[in-house]
Amino acid sequence: MITDHQTAAKPSKGTAVVVGGGIIGLASAYYLAKDDWKVTILDKSDFSDNCSYGNAGMIVPSHFTPMAAPGIVAQGIKWMFNSRSPFYVKPSLNRNLLSWGVKFLKHANEQHVKRSAPHLLALNNLGNVLYDELAADLGDGFGLAHRGILMLYKTAKTAEEEMHLAEDARSFGLDVEMLSREQVQAIEPDVKLDVLGATHYRCDAHLYPPALIKLLTARLAQLGVTMIPHAEVVGFKHHGREIAEVITTNGSFAADSVVLAGGAWLQGLAKKAGLRVPLMPGKGYSLMTTAFEGKVRHPALLLEHRVALTPMGSQVRIGGTMELAPINHRINMNRVEGIVNAIPEYYPEYRLPMPARGEIWHGFRPCPPDGLPYIGRSRSVKNLIVAGGLGMMGLSTGPAVGKMVSELALGDRTAIDIGLFDPERFQ
Repeated sequence: MITDHQTAAKPSKGTAVVVGGGIIGLASAYYLAKDDWKVTILDKSDFSDNCSYGNAGMIVPSHFTPMAAPGIVAQGIKWMFNSRSPFYVKPSLNRNLLSWGVKFLKHANEQHVKRSAPHLLALNNLGNVLYDELAADLGDGFGLAHRGILMLYKTAKTAEEEMHLAEDARSFGLDVEMLSREQVQAIEPDVKLDVLGATHYRCDAHLYPPALIKLLTARLAQLGVTMIPHAEVVGFKHHGREIAEVITTNGSFAADSVVLAGGAWLQGLAKKAGLRVPLMPGKGYSLMTTAFEGKVRHPALLLEHRVALTPMGSQVRIGGTMELAPINHRINMNRVEGIVNAIPEYYPEYRLPMPARGEIWHGFRPCPPDGLPYIGRSRSVKNLIVAGGLGMMGLSTGPAVGKMVSELALGDRTAIDIGLFDPERFQ
């Protein structure tokens, strides 16, 4: 008798090669394998070096506004002169950065936000639903919790901005409430808060990313998925308008369908396949602390400092910053200091020591210039699917993107409208 966690002997729909071992790649492989594809995942390292491990672990229907939005340009210019600020674009004559910047400025307007918001919300909502299904399949060992997220603020200006966002969120049907100082303190009774108030997005959730990746990887093995480490893609062998083989530093792999899910490296991968997919990596940092001793109940965003704080078991993960620059592995301790120093402004009982460099995780968020992901089938390469560019929403939307990859591979209509996410919109 075949159980749910055994692979039945079914005819394969073909071979699918997924490039990228982060949450998008793993989720794509998961849904493809469940649809009876023979799946191979290629990762340039050993599957442990991706942005999915160290992020804030938040599932965020609340994040329906693209990064390219009104006000971010002026705010970004101010932040550029502060070495501890949460956002930084390194001045550079780098051609990719300049081209990205021009496109970003073109899209940073209210019309773009209004057009994009329903589609980003649908993507996050689908991810939220599918995480519950994943928990039923993988078990509840990755800390999935539906407590919502607190948007903590200290100033009247931020409170006004949050009120307008909350009104928009309610118009989309999200469960959200504005809380006074006393109300937010009442739902966090074990820690003292120094805030003016908070927006409680009860629609949001959180989880522990390393546990999710571990359980999902084990499930992929049960589904018969092959995972190839140290297989950096160096090119593609084409047959007509299709990719016949993916050529890597660890061998070549035949494919009936190819999925590019390379995270911050997506632009280079797409270029090798003949596609133009503008992208800049946004470096972020995170660290773990036991200082809160399990007292924090809700994940929170410290809005004025753009710092995220997420309870994960007995620890808390703290993360932030967005450094837009070509990929590099330098750790800017000034920006880490900005993250650490933000904590006591909201949680005055906790003044954390500066961590050692070895205790700081960093990763790269794949940021398209219009703040919209790339999800869809290529028009120029018939058997190529692009899945990436999720910025700070990769973990939140991972299952949704993976599900749509499997639908695209089968030629089915996707669960949500992905027209705005066309991977060749900048061709």
